[in-house]
Amino acid sequence: MIKGEKQKIREYIWNKMEKEGIARFPLPCKGRIPNFIGAEKAAEKLRQLPEYRNAKVIFCNPDSPQRSVREMILKDGKILVMATPRLKEGLLILDPSKIPKNKYREASTIRGAFKWGVKVHPSKIKIDVKITGSVAVSPKGGRVGKGGGYSDLEYGILKEYGAIDEKTPIITTVHDIQIVDDIPMTEHDMPVDVIITPTKIIRTNTKYNKPKGILWEHLTKEKIEKIPLLKHLRKNTNS
Repeated sequence: MIKGEKQKIREYIWNKMEKEGIARFPLPCKGRIPNFIGAEKAAEKLRQLPEYRNAKVIFCNPDSPQRSVREMILKDGKILVMATPRLKEGLLILDPSKIPKNKYREASTIRGAFKWGVKVHPSKIKIDVKITGSVAVSPKGGRVGKGGGYSDLEYGILKEYGAIDEKTPIITTVHDIQIVDDIPMTEHDMPVDVIITPTKIIRTNTKYNKPKGILWEHLTKEKIEKIPLLKHLRKNTNS
């Protein structure tokens, strides 16, 4: 039932963003974390947050609407940790001191991140802030992604390896139109602490608990096999 409600929210947002001309390349936005007009403005607002200013290592998703966020992280001299698409190749770490300044934009793309970054194991890092993409969010901290559960898995993996804890701020950048009144949440869903749009910053003061780690009973054997970090974690859990 919750799964169906979440899908309705996704479809509503995807359709509305395209109908109102807010979604931008890559199109259609259905099935994606939708890129939006004003994504750069939302990224700039991150600099207003003390959590961002004080952070030295920031984790960010690889989706299009957060590309400008990733470039800004590098420009601001912070270490960027980026998930590879669908976590198939784990995590990449990008150190701006080892990248030419005129290559920061390139490095903020998926292809460029593989070129300028290096693979890093989550046990070797400590994340100060986690930035995530969203299809929809609520002022209560509820969040829904594109349906693959990868942001939740990223969180669970980072938590299992001690790269983050429950105090690590979770921030999302979205268009104002992506804010809905309520989103049903389950125990494996990752809530957000701060919502940033091109026009405002919302501190959710969420009452939703963050996932304690990987909830193995919610994962299929096929999904575990496709993600090396999960496969390794599972093996260690069973040994």
